[in-house]
Amino acid sequence: MDLSEYLRPTRFIDSDNRKIKEKAEELTSGKDIYEKARSLFYFVRDRIKYTVYVPKLKEEENIASRILEKGKGYCVQKAVLLAALSRASGIPARLRFADIINWRLPEHILKLRKGDRLFVFHGYSELYINGRWVKVAAVFNLDLCIKHAIIPVEFDGKNDALLPEKDFFGNPYIEYIKDRGSYSDLPLDDIIRERKRLQKVADFYEEMIKGGQRL
Repeated sequence: MDLSEYLRPTRFIDSDNRKIKEKAEELTSGKDIYEKARSLFYFVRDRIKYTVYVPKLKEEENIASRILEKGKGYCVQKAVLLAALSRASGIPARLRFADIINWRLPEHILKLRKGDRLFVFHGYSELYINGRWVKVAAVFNLDLCIKHAIIPVEFDGKNDALLPEKDFFGNPYIEYIKDRGSYSDLPLDDIIRERKRLQKVADFYEEMIKGGQRL
């Protein structure tokens, strides 16, 4: 299998950036591949703070070195950074996307989204370790998990580490409903088009309801 595509820098995954390379070296020096993967994962999970209050659709805000500099991002941005650090460490990496439903959205976020729990193009990383692609979601930092009683994603460097289906009490949490496949770079244009399409659909139904029309 030719993995060179997943080791080279790209438009968004700028693994050749000096700061990216320095951080990757700092985190992985002297470690085996499993320890490298774990170290990179936990750095992105906990040191890059998760937030939805960041620019998401501007090109410059989705470049790995910029995300590292800011020290915060949402799921897609954190996945981009993990992929860049992994490539800089010699670990083949790519991005994967899925549509998910979050059944435990905080009320203020749910209100902001007008009750919509669906997230299209939720992003996470895939690392090529020991002959296979391993799915890793370095999304919610530990402080955030503790604050909101969320089960943190843990990674052993070998097995898939995705957001949990159930919360601490066994209630539905994250539901993966559509796999959108893997990419060697961030498909920002596709993400923008899909979100605009869904917004138009939502606006259409909202206008129908306001006009007293029944579906």
